[in-house]
Amino acid sequence: MSVNTASEKVQPLSLAIFQSTVLEGDLPVLIDFWAPWCGPCRMMKPILEEAAAALEGKVRVMSLNVDEEPALAQVFNVQGIPTLVLMRGSKVLTSWSGVRPLPDILRAVESGMKQAST
Repeated sequence: MSVNTASEKVQPLSLAIFQSTVLEGDLPVLIDFWAPWCGPCRMMKPILEEAAAALEGKVRVMSLNVDEEPALAQVFNVQGIPTLVLMRGSKVLTSWSGVRPLPDILRAVESGMKQAST
């Protein structure tokens, strides 16, 4: 049974839609690698909701369950969760692991976007 904790703002990501949404998408994507049994991942959910609202129209925030999509987690060499990866097309702009407060997430996204545009 799949546990879907994604909301309207944070969309679920799967291998089936990875290419069309991330690699060919019109917006950069912040991917949250998580699992339902992970306490820190659950702590990140409301923070990611706020981030998705703050970044709406600029960055798509998506959530990838590593138990359901282990191949994608392996491609990104995810060693621990939560791990967040900011991508534009096939390029990883920035990534980090662990729980971070909203201001840190927004700064990291902004920094990654600036580096991508230079």
